[in-house]
Amino acid sequence: MADFYLQQTLAGPVKCAGIGVHSGKETGIVIKPAPENHGIRFRRVDLPGTQDIPALFKTVVDTSLATVLGKGGAIVSTIEHLMAAFSGLSIDNALVEIDGYEMPIMDGSAKEFAKGITNAGIVAQKAPRWHFVMTKPVRFAEQDKFVEIVPGKGFSITCTIDFDHPLIGRQEMSFDPLKDSFKEKISQARTFGFIRDMEFLKRLSLGRGASLDNTVGIDKDKILNEGGLRYPDEFVRHKLLDSLGDFSLLGMPIRGHITTFKSGHALNHAFIKQLLSTRDAWETRPVAKGDDTSL
Repeated sequence: MADFYLQQTLAGPVKCAGIGVHSGKETGIVIKPAPENHGIRFRRVDLPGTQDIPALFKTVVDTSLATVLGKGGAIVSTIEHLMAAFSGLSIDNALVEIDGYEMPIMDGSAKEFAKGITNAGIVAQKAPRWHFVMTKPVRFAEQDKFVEIVPGKGFSITCTIDFDHPLIGRQEMSFDPLKDSFKEKISQARTFGFIRDMEFLKRLSLGRGASLDNTVGIDKDKILNEGGLRYPDEFVRHKLLDSLGDFSLLGMPIRGHITTFKSGHALNHAFIKQLLSTRDAWETRPVAKGDDTSL
């Protein structure tokens, strides 16, 4: 069980390598332990002299197809799956060294990141965890899509998707880190894409690394991957995974319940912008044992 009161880091380094889903280029990363109050930061080791990039909302530079961070001329793309693993496993402090601009997509999920982190071990540090504590509801909507957060004891999230496709349709999934295993329930859900969209993406020099090894391929009436889906509702589980990664860019764990409906990276980040500007709806503070009954 994670320590929800103290900051946490890894007990040792984790190495991963693979191709970027959009660039198609081989990239390697090393996730290293970091001291208290360091937060999550990315370091481009192929660009010596550039600044580390904090994994925070203020460093987001693009959300069109993935979450991209940038600072001082350096960027790191497609960080949401690793950020989801940090969030789901309650890792507050880590340094991610990367030798390219796009994170490896691995198998399209956060499975390998979560496995590496848990195998390395998670250690509690001495400094308290600061929490983003909701005091009033905040909602952001565009047409029929929305993200909403309300005050709550602890953190939980409910995601709903609704696709006009016979293999997906409407799906809903909730996650509560106190009750649910991130590794078992969320981390293994893979990104997905429609075959009809692939040629269009490739004409834009995107999706060069996408394959059935790292993406659930959806045709008109069938799943193209050998073995099919990992879960009957793998699609919404992956959307929830992405959302965990996006909302982790607040820089501290959230205390409140988030509901998303037909949301994606762009809407999630638009919501965070509105949330941060609604200053009377939240406060930041450490939470001590016995503060309430939520943990």
